[in-house]
Amino acid sequence: GNQIGAAFWQTISGEHGLDSNGVYNGTSELQLERMNVYFNEASGNKYVPRAVLVDLEPGTMDAVRAGPFGQLFRP
Repeated sequence: GNQIGAAFWQTISGEHGLDSNGVYNGTSELQLERMNVYFNEASGNKYVPRAVLVDLEPGTMDAVRAGPFGQLFRP
């Protein structure tokens, strides 16, 4: 579940012009529309997913945090 969720957030981030750290690098104002549906804006113009990731197996969360968009989940 969380690994599929991580792929979802990677796709949504790309659609909204966010890099793997949650910083906006897009080229269109349309990418910023409805950003608050999926993301909260943290300090330093960084966006973090509006999500809670929970898993009983610690290895799964370690894999998500070590993945290409793992920093996205750290405000």
